[in-house]
Amino acid sequence: MVNTFSGAYGLGAGPPPRTPARTVAADLAKRLKSQRLARNLTQAGLAARSGVPLGTLKKFERTGSISLVSFIRLVVALGEQAGLERLMKTDARDSMTLDQMLATPKARKRGRIS
Repeated sequence: MVNTFSGAYGLGAGPPPRTPARTVAADLAKRLKSQRLARNLTQAGLAARSGVPLGTLKKFERTGSISLVSFIRLVVALGEQAGLERLMKTDARDSMTLDQMLATPKARKRGRIS
């Protein structure tokens, strides 16, 4: 009889498949670690500065898994909060009311030339 429940993740062997979200999370972890090392900070030093538990930081650098609040604390402790502010920057269209958006004429994208 073959055991189909092998591996640490339940069915099959190996970690779960890489989704776009996991890929982005792993990339952010790699970037944060790179910033930490560029500043000659140890994991314990960054954890102390940010108020994020050392185990949480270690897990994040290893897996990319962290809460948003803890991630923000780490970024702020590294002095990189400007990057977060640019991430979700609003433009003029975001501050418009629905009535203003509907009243704005749209340029035609296609059509016959007469």
